[in-house]
Amino acid sequence: MKANQPEMTWVEFTSFEYEGWDRVAERLAPASEEFLNPILAGFYADPSICGVAGDYYLVNSSFSYFPGVPIFHSTDLVHWTQLGHVLDRPSQLNLDGLGVSRGIFAPDISYHDGQFYMVTTMVDAGGNFYVTARDPAGPWSEPVWLPQVNGIDPSFFWDDDGHAYLMHNGPPPDNKPLYDGHRAIWLWEFDAQSGAVQGEGRILVNGGTDLAQKPVWIEGPHLFKRNGYYYLCAAEGGTSTWHSQVIFRSRAVGGPYEPFQGNPILTQRDLDPARPDPVTSVGHADFVVTPEGEWWAVFLGCRPYEGNFYNIGRETFLLPVTWENDWPMILERGQVVPRIVPKPNLPAAPEPSMPLTGSFSWRDDFEVETLDHAWNILRTPREKWRSLTVKPGSLLIAPRAVSLHSVPRKDVNANGNPSFITRRQQHRDFSAMTTLVVNPATAPCEAGLAALQNDTNYFFLGVRINEGSAHQVFLERHTNKSTGPELLASVTLPAGVHQVELKVEGADRAYGFSYLLPEGDWVSLQANVDGSILSTEAAGGFVGTYLGPFARLSSPAQRT
Repeated sequence: MKANQPEMTWVEFTSFEYEGWDRVAERLAPASEEFLNPILAGFYADPSICGVAGDYYLVNSSFSYFPGVPIFHSTDLVHWTQLGHVLDRPSQLNLDGLGVSRGIFAPDISYHDGQFYMVTTMVDAGGNFYVTARDPAGPWSEPVWLPQVNGIDPSFFWDDDGHAYLMHNGPPPDNKPLYDGHRAIWLWEFDAQSGAVQGEGRILVNGGTDLAQKPVWIEGPHLFKRNGYYYLCAAEGGTSTWHSQVIFRSRAVGGPYEPFQGNPILTQRDLDPARPDPVTSVGHADFVVTPEGEWWAVFLGCRPYEGNFYNIGRETFLLPVTWENDWPMILERGQVVPRIVPKPNLPAAPEPSMPLTGSFSWRDDFEVETLDHAWNILRTPREKWRSLTVKPGSLLIAPRAVSLHSVPRKDVNANGNPSFITRRQQHRDFSAMTTLVVNPATAPCEAGLAALQNDTNYFFLGVRINEGSAHQVFLERHTNKSTGPELLASVTLPAGVHQVELKVEGADRAYGFSYLLPEGDWVSLQANVDGSILSTEAAGGFVGTYLGPFARLSSPAQRT
């Protein structure tokens, strides 16, 4: 190390490896002219898509993870490469103190007059805003806030007559809901020159497809135009198994809008829950049309391992859209979402270097000076607690007094930014491994590998470090039913241990935790642990499980 570099009090991680197996995909084995659903496996919820001259761009929700709003590029709608994140600077994205499932909801991406627009909602921290870029890979502008817009899930529509509009989920008429979940879809005129909505907003859809049936949570609206009709596409039914996609149309952008008698145009709610390999909770769709005139829809769905239990979050799927009598249909009622689908009529794109679906492995040896796009951080970083440059070829993390679990808001570390570098669990069957190195000056701490669904539900496979060596390997669990972390297992290490490999494995709800010392064999610390605590069903919220290196300062009582 260079003489002017500080003494290393960091924890050193020299590698991280993820491997996942999609057993259904391996069994079905799609042919060369077919593709596999989901197209983005793991927590990639609320997709929005736009096409520009044969290139396609897709964004997803990121909630309280930083950087925010992952953005992808494809030329064939099947093979996607992550360009980066739209919100990659702290000045764009203040996630301080937010719950894991707050923050960035349902971004929308569109293109107009040589410029890309991404509009979204910052829940609990400012409301609705948009950013712009000439190049979708960035840089993107600072946020332009839309204080008049009261609600979530905004999107832009650029009409062919030069007018622009913004629509969103908002309150019902007079802000007086008739029942729980009663919402409305609102429309505003938008002036791109001033960057603001104009006049007063109007309600396009009150409640949903049939107010008398008390439809709930009409949201995620998108407007598009075809054959002289304006189409309003929206999700309805809430984000769980009753989720669906519905469609309305009008001859005028301001309405009135008639619902399609064949609604919903996408749902799985009326299928046998005991069907094999189910895809559930589908909805929140967005449409795109190819130069060849094919229509396609991206939407979210879940792959539970039993009941409504899934740990990997809501994923991005792709299906063709058919048209009849000027009404679109994504999937006929009663049909299951197919895992294998014929490819779009587009030139084939090469396989991406970073696979995003099917069975694959991924390894990071931390050999470059910036984090790979696959990595995220929980909430906005305000301190320099991580480095890839102090010791090239290693990820260094400074342990700090910020925990993974939520603490009382009066605490300075409440819902903070822990020393946690993390990536998605993308498979029901997976393994994640990291190598931890203890240096002589490493601060007394606990460091290791965390599997986190949110700030109440997680596992931490840790190494207790003191006096420059590893003293103990332990497994900690925290749930929304516990008052604090629970110690599930621990083992004292021989004296003088300076390197430990840690592994988390999962097969549906069964998780296993093990460790490896130099010149030894893998040792199981705990097997068949109930991993359903990492499911949305158990933990609540809208995200998926994340895996990665974590370090925290230890209290004096723990320095044994």
